[in-house]
Amino acid sequence: MEQKLSAGLYIVATPIGNLRDITLRAIETLRDVAAVACEDTRVTGRLLQHLEIKARMIRYDDHADERARDGLLALMADHPVALVSDAGTPLVSDPGYRLVRECRERGIPVTSIPGPSAAIVGITLSGLPSDRFLFAGFLPPKEKAREHALAELAVVPSTLVFYETAPRLTDALAAIAKVLPGREVAVARELTKMFEECRSGTPDELIEHYTANPPRGEIVLMVGPAVAEAASMEDAEKLLREQLRELKPSQAAAAVAKATGLDRKALYALALTLK
Repeated sequence: MEQKLSAGLYIVATPIGNLRDITLRAIETLRDVAAVACEDTRVTGRLLQHLEIKARMIRYDDHADERARDGLLALMADHPVALVSDAGTPLVSDPGYRLVRECRERGIPVTSIPGPSAAIVGITLSGLPSDRFLFAGFLPPKEKAREHALAELAVVPSTLVFYETAPRLTDALAAIAKVLPGREVAVARELTKMFEECRSGTPDELIEHYTANPPRGEIVLMVGPAVAEAASMEDAEKLLREQLRELKPSQAAAAVAKATGLDRKALYALALTLK
């Protein structure tokens, strides 16, 4: 059989729930590779069966020993090999980065076949600021380590995105309430499935809901950035005086409005009196 793909590693994103989210390119790639490296052959086997694809599967995760990794590297030096995780995009809190690193060091081509990612689906559903966000993987399971991890991220001026398990959700929400008070939180679960849900509110509100309605499935937990305190006109006046040393009133007003969130027209009127 003629080989359609060139040798190398193909990182293939697979559905996180709805099997129809598989891309045409992912299907074509899985059909044409010499082997599929996967976390769990039973999970990937069900996907391949659904797609009517017969492929050699090789179990691989980041705990695999060097011999297993060397075997894959030797295979992909001459043949195309796909890497998949149980769901979503490989390497995003899933196995693979060590394999990709060694491929690059050995000059083996690496191609990514993009597709579903729970983190991206969650942030787009949440209603939280998405122009800048930090994906931080799973929070530690132990209380003190969890609180320490959140404290380290408190200064990040972005939406924080975590993966979490259903049994630990309320503990994680309690830690957020303690370490990051006043933040809006969103919980996205069962993504792309029949009972998809994205619920937002304060940590206490969400704890109350999920205590009464224990969640199931994998979860994307998101924490909004800290809300900046509104600047006073006294603060604005100080900033305006500084800006007016070099800028025209209109320019100074625009700069201070951007920095403080105050009304530009009101700042312009104030700038005229100060000039």
